[in-house]
Amino acid sequence: MGQVHAAEATTIAEAVTEGKVKVDLNLRYEMVEQDNALKDADAFTLRTRLTYATADYYGFSSLVEFEDSRVVAGVDDYNNTLGKNPDYSVIADPETTELDQFFLKYNYEGFTAKGGRQVITFDNQRFVGHVGWRQDRQTFDGLMLEYKFNDVFKIDYGYITQRNRIFAEEKDIDSKDNLINAQLKTGFGTLSAYGYLLEEDTNIENGLDTYGVRFAGKTDIGDIKVLYSAEYATQDSDTAGQSYSADYMSVEGGIGLSVVTFKIGYELLGSDGGDYGFSTPLATLHGFNGWTDQFLTTPKQGLADLYASIGGNVIGGKWAVAYHEFDADESSAVVDDLGSEINAVFSVPFYDHYTVGVKYAAYSAGDVAAGKVDTDKGWVWFNAKF
Repeated sequence: MGQVHAAEATTIAEAVTEGKVKVDLNLRYEMVEQDNALKDADAFTLRTRLTYATADYYGFSSLVEFEDSRVVAGVDDYNNTLGKNPDYSVIADPETTELDQFFLKYNYEGFTAKGGRQVITFDNQRFVGHVGWRQDRQTFDGLMLEYKFNDVFKIDYGYITQRNRIFAEEKDIDSKDNLINAQLKTGFGTLSAYGYLLEEDTNIENGLDTYGVRFAGKTDIGDIKVLYSAEYATQDSDTAGQSYSADYMSVEGGIGLSVVTFKIGYELLGSDGGDYGFSTPLATLHGFNGWTDQFLTTPKQGLADLYASIGGNVIGGKWAVAYHEFDADESSAVVDDLGSEINAVFSVPFYDHYTVGVKYAAYSAGDVAAGKVDTDKGWVWFNAKF
């Protein structure tokens, strides 16, 4: 993901001149309304991403990518997470210009090494992802090693020295993260096993170790497509001598027909006695637990998300509607109900290069002691790729 592939070259000069350029423009309006003292937020932003990839030269290649996010037409009534407009609701799209990716890659038969700033994703991005929904997506500085065997087995190892997050460069985090993910493809789906050992590079002792397994696949029964996945992980957190442990679990099943797909699932981010919630700091969090992003940080009581969705194709586009019911893993007399949310989206591609879309999310708060408020968010966007 995040690469532009070019042809094979016989000289270094040819590798450069035969490189490929890609441009990705994302123009988006976003609004946020919350039932609290914060002012309603509006943001109209344009993200421009320019990518150049060399051709391959005896297994070597390189990629450089710049990303810029700007406010359009002066519509910037929002808290951009960098101290601007703190009396408004947050929209995490600060203005920024930065080097999004820059790496050197070597590939030989089934082995690949990639060093530098790069996009890294594993499985469904629940633990490691690029947060591509935001205008300033997440990348990582480090070294990635990968070995593939006959398109059946794959193992990845990564050492990360910096997490380039979605809040512009000043909020990036130095780290000493070790990531390992192995995948085995079977006739019924893909089995993954992983270990993510995260540590911020600070003077304070900290560590977040997560180990887990995941299985996801699909099977055709006549004209019906049966979808299924299951995952379990365990996590140990140790910061400044304070230690916690928590578990993660998810199950999902679905049925795909010719024009519509139904899914139902349950995800549990466990708690350690109501004092600590299972954490996924490198995840593409927007894709889980509702699009209003109420649970970017898991509550200390943990989070149980029972959800259902329906989606399909219509007039050349894609649509989906989802409902989430949130509860605490470790209930107490004051915190049990964590609210509910409904999501809806419709997008249409046209003329090969363009996409327009509209998206809406409405969160209804649960118990007052949980600290949440009713929240509505909406988006309209136009994307162009060349």
